[in-house]
Amino acid sequence: MKYRRSGATAPQSAVSCGRPPWRAREVLAPSSARGSSSVQVTELGAWRARCFKTTKLRKNVLADRGKSTRVRSGHCPLRKRQEESGRGIAEHRLRDRSGGAAGGSTHSLSLSHTQLIMSECAAKQPSKEAKESENAAEKYSAMTASKKGDASVGELCAFPPIASHKPVKKQIQFAEEKQEFSRFPIKAGRRSLSRSISQSSTDSYSSAASYTDSSDDETSPRDKTQINSKGTSDFCVKNIKQAEFGRHEIEIAEQEMSALISLRKRALGEKPLAGAKIVGCTHITAQTAVLIETLVALGAQCRWSACNIYSTQNEVAAALAEAGVAVFAWKGESEDDFWWCIDRCINMQGWQPNMILDDGGDLTHWVYKKYPSIFKKIRGIVEESVTGVHRLYQLSKAGKLCVPAMNVNDSVTKQKFDNLYCCRESILDGLKRTTDVMFGGKQVVVCGYGEVGKGCCAALKALGAIVYVTEIDPICALQACMDGFRVVKLNEVIRVVDMVITCTGNKNVVTRDQLDRLKNGCIVCNMGHSNTEIDVASLRTPELTWERVRSQVDHVIWPDGKRVLLLAEGRLLNLSCSTVPTFVLSITATTQALALIELYNAPEGRYKQDVYLLPKKMDEYVASLHLPTFDAHLTELTDEQAKYLGLNKNGPFKPNYYRY
Repeated sequence: MKYRRSGATAPQSAVSCGRPPWRAREVLAPSSARGSSSVQVTELGAWRARCFKTTKLRKNVLADRGKSTRVRSGHCPLRKRQEESGRGIAEHRLRDRSGGAAGGSTHSLSLSHTQLIMSECAAKQPSKEAKESENAAEKYSAMTASKKGDASVGELCAFPPIASHKPVKKQIQFAEEKQEFSRFPIKAGRRSLSRSISQSSTDSYSSAASYTDSSDDETSPRDKTQINSKGTSDFCVKNIKQAEFGRHEIEIAEQEMSALISLRKRALGEKPLAGAKIVGCTHITAQTAVLIETLVALGAQCRWSACNIYSTQNEVAAALAEAGVAVFAWKGESEDDFWWCIDRCINMQGWQPNMILDDGGDLTHWVYKKYPSIFKKIRGIVEESVTGVHRLYQLSKAGKLCVPAMNVNDSVTKQKFDNLYCCRESILDGLKRTTDVMFGGKQVVVCGYGEVGKGCCAALKALGAIVYVTEIDPICALQACMDGFRVVKLNEVIRVVDMVITCTGNKNVVTRDQLDRLKNGCIVCNMGHSNTEIDVASLRTPELTWERVRSQVDHVIWPDGKRVLLLAEGRLLNLSCSTVPTFVLSITATTQALALIELYNAPEGRYKQDVYLLPKKMDEYVASLHLPTFDAHLTELTDEQAKYLGLNKNGPFKPNYYRY
C-alpha cells in the first residue's frame, strides 16, 4: 500500500500525532476501500495538518500555505463553507471529479476537528508572533504572483482559509487607534481645560471668584478716581465695572431672604426710616446688600464700610456704589485702609449721621474717639457682635455711653440662629476651601462653647472628628459634657491636636507659648469676631517665616522646620474664606432692620442711655416672617388657654429674660 507522497509510514505518523484510534484507522484504510484517490489525498493532508500542530511549527508557515490555498484554489476540489445547527463549525464537502462524472459517487469529510486545532494554535500565539505571521502572509501574497510551480494538492488542502487571522488584524488596528487617541486628543483637551480655568478666574465675578480674586490691577482703590453711571464718585471700591455681576449676586440672595423682602414691602408706604442717616460698618456681602437696599427703600440715607478686611465681596460693593450708596470697602484692605474707609463714611461735608449699625464696635469706637460732637447727637446704636456688645457695656458702666444702644447679638433670633446654625454649616465650608482637610479621626480643640462653639462642635463631630472643648463658664462646660465632648484646658491637648478653633470673642485665647508647642501641620483659625483671639502679632518676628500658599492661607514656619497653617491671619474664618447661609443671615438682617426702626421711631424717654435687648415681641415677629418658607402653621391659643397661662393670644409668649 502506497501513498501519494513518500515519507514515514502511515501507522507510525498517525499514532505519533496523537489521533484517536478510530481516526488512525480511517487514514490507514486502503484506497480501494475508500473509493477515491482524491479523498485519500485530502485525508492525508488533514493528517499532516495535525502533525504540524504537534511539532509546534510557526504560525507564519501556516499562514503562507493557507494563502497558497486561496491563490491556487483552481487546483483544489470545490469547497463550500456552511453553518450547521448554529455551531459555526466549518465543513468542507469534497467531490471527486472522475467519480462525479462516472456516476455521481460523492464522499464528504468533516475538517472541523482540524479547524478547531488551528484556531487553538492561533489563539495561543503571542501577539508578536501574530504580527509576524500577518507580515509573512502579506509578503507571500506579493510573491505568489511570480512564483512558478504547483504545490501538491495535499499541501493546499491541508489548511483552512486565512480568515482565522482577521480577528488578530482587527485587534492590531484597535490598538493603533487607541494609541492615537491617547497621543493627540488628551494634550489638546488639557489646553482647553487650562483655558477654561483661566477664563473663569478672570472673567467671572461670582461670590466664589471674589474669594480668590486674581486681579492683575494692584493699584489701591484710594489712588483711583471712579465714577458710576449717575456721575457720582462718592465711593471707593475695587472696580466699579463689576457692578453688573454684583447685581446678580444680590438678586440671588434676595431669593433666600424673603422675610426681609416682605418687611420691605409692608413698610414701604410708611417710610419708617425717612430722615434717618445711617452709617454702617458690617461685612459687605450680598446678604448685607439686601439689608442696605431695604433701609434705603424705607427712607434712610446710608454710608457703609467693612468691618473685616477680608470679607468684602468686591462685585457686591461695586453694585451698591452703582445704585448710589456711598460704599468704602474692598477685599484685602490694609489696617490703614480700614480706618480710612470708616473715617470717609463719617467725615462727609454737609452730612451727619444720626444712627449707627455696627459689627464689632470699631465704628462706634472711632466716632466716640474722633468725633465726640457727632457721637452725642446719635439717636441710637445697633450692635450685633459679642465684641461690640462688650465695648458698649464697658462704656455704659463707665457712664460714657450717651446714646441708647440695642444689643442684637443677644436677641434670640440672632444668637440661637445666626450664631448656631450659620456657624454649624460655614465652619466646614471654610476649612474645606482653604485646606482640603479630612475631618474623620482628626483631634480638634474648640475654645468656647457658646452658640458659635456649639455649632462648630456639632459639625465637626458629625464628620468623625475627636472634639475637645475649653470653657470658662461652668454652665456651658456642663452642656459640652452632656453633648458628649471632653472639657479640657488648652495646655493639656495643645501638643496633640490637629486643629485649634477659637469661638470666644475674647483676646489672647491662644498665646505665643501655646503656638510654639503645636505639632507640625496644625491648623489654627478663628470663628469669633475679633482678630485678637489668636496672638498673631507675636508671630510676626524675624525668627519665624511667613509663606503665603493660598488665598487667606499662610504657613508660619519655625526655625526647626515646623509649619503651622494660619487661616485668614486670625480673622473670622467663614466670611473671610467662604460664604455663609443666606437664609440664616436673613433672620439677623431682619432683626437689625427692626432694631433701627424701633430706636429711630421710639418716643423720647422710652430708651435711656443704656444697652437694651430687642423686645421679645420683635423676636417673635421676625421668626413669624420666616415660617412661611417652611409652610409652617402655628397653633393658636383659645381664650381659656390664654387666660390660664396669663398671656395675650398674640404674644409675646415668653418674658424678655427668658433664653431659649
